[in-house]
Amino acid sequence: MSGSRVIALGHYQPAKVLTNDELAAMVDTSDEWIRSRVGIHTRRIAGPDETVAAMAGEAAAKALATSGLDPAAIDLVLVATCTAVDRSPNTAARVAARLGLTSPAVMDVNVVCSGFTHALASADHAIRAGAATNALVVGVEKFTDVVDWTDRSTCVLVGDGAGAAVVSASEEPGIGPVVWGSVPDMGHAVRIEGTPSRFAQEGQSVYRWATTQLPPIARSVCERAGVTPEELAAVVLHQANLRIIEPVARRIGAVNAVVATDVTESGNTSAASIPLALSKLVERGAIPSGAPVLLFGFGGNLSYAGQVIRCP
Repeated sequence: MSGSRVIALGHYQPAKVLTNDELAAMVDTSDEWIRSRVGIHTRRIAGPDETVAAMAGEAAAKALATSGLDPAAIDLVLVATCTAVDRSPNTAARVAARLGLTSPAVMDVNVVCSGFTHALASADHAIRAGAATNALVVGVEKFTDVVDWTDRSTCVLVGDGAGAAVVSASEEPGIGPVVWGSVPDMGHAVRIEGTPSRFAQEGQSVYRWATTQLPPIARSVCERAGVTPEELAAVVLHQANLRIIEPVARRIGAVNAVVATDVTESGNTSAASIPLALSKLVERGAIPSGAPVLLFGFGGNLSYAGQVIRCP
């Protein structure tokens, strides 16, 4: 096979919605303060039974059902997450067991907010190398487990959820070359550390890096895929903050693209944000099948990874 392509998508979000006004009753903030600084209106909050593995399994099951593949055909499961509590079996193995998969390779990927695009590239590479034929790639987070609900600078940002893709071998490649990297000496700008683990970040450092350094890298993703920014049908960036998404998308030059802004209703769901936003756009019919879509993840570790895919 000469490549791979995304053939199906699925997503899952908890039913519980937390509004800005409800947050304002918990910490010193307001709906106007949150909207003006990050653009978020609401976020979803997982319950005690909605574990990382459970949410990943729900999204993966929907993607698998949409693909029409027999579960036995899945020979690789990659789960991108930085919030899984349980270490072994890993989340990918738990998803495989929930779906009744027979003997897939199972790996978790922790690259925080760019985890899904890293995992998608890894699945594409495995298929190109002949090590897999059909892969499940999931991004999932229960970020509300690691947030300090008394810290208004971080608790207003996060939400929970999962998104998944089925990736299959294809004679006509539908996943372009990945462009990925990091800034290791600035990795401290986004942290989940300590016992219990808590999320912290240097917001201004992340904002400056994202808005100034990432647009040319994102344009290079298009160049490697042989697509101009003007040809993109959609741009799905990591849903970090509307004040980052809008200027980065503008500087990429994708003037004809739908720009995903799921952050407004879902908050920052880290590794889940790109597949969650993409799945919603496809479900709404906002992107034509076969159209080029830029996926670009960035954040924790000050890492980034992006590729152009063809919409399923």
